[in-house]
Amino acid sequence: MIIPKLHYISQGTSPEDHLENIQRACSAGAELVQLRLKNTSEKILIKTAETAREITAQFQTRLIINDHYQLAKDIKADGVHLGPSDVSPSVARKELFTWQLIGATANTLQACEHLLDVNVDYISLGPFRTTRTKENIPPVLGISGYTAILDVLETNTSIIGVGGITIKDIPAILETGISGVAVSSAITRDFNTISKFNQMLKASVIDEKRFTFD
Repeated sequence: MIIPKLHYISQGTSPEDHLENIQRACSAGAELVQLRLKNTSEKILIKTAETAREITAQFQTRLIINDHYQLAKDIKADGVHLGPSDVSPSVARKELFTWQLIGATANTLQACEHLLDVNVDYISLGPFRTTRTKENIPPVLGISGYTAILDVLETNTSIIGVGGITIKDIPAILETGISGVAVSSAITRDFNTISKFNQMLKASVIDEKRFTFD
């Protein structure tokens, strides 16, 4: 299963902000959007997710729901993203449709290996650097952390970098073996950067193929 190389994680001070930003991301060419709405009622969360599904469907953009796998199933989102304190991916897998993606967050080599054992579709590895979008974040990995983990980790599963990533970071991040990136703040500040991220992420693959000798 091919996982898009760029994930936009929604931001906003209200559910309406999240939806407006998802609309903008889709309009700017986002292939995958993650609805990450925290500290709200179940009723508002459901309503927001349903609207996000309608928006993304218009653009044929994949929609991932953060944390709530049952909601992801109910609205037929493209998948769910689970954090370390959420339900195990193996539990979610039993409930979700076979075509739905499961992504999960990791900070260490051991966490990555565990997630691979339970057959997640992609791993978000981070944080790359300190970010304000999360509280109580684990140790920052940076380029050296990514390199140390990817040098040992043997997998064809997509490993997505996450945590305060900007356009300038992309070349160095890709050199570590990371497959793609999940971005929140840098895109929310300027949705035009989506095309720039996509160009850099996809161009790297072309360059690699061009210089691969059999």
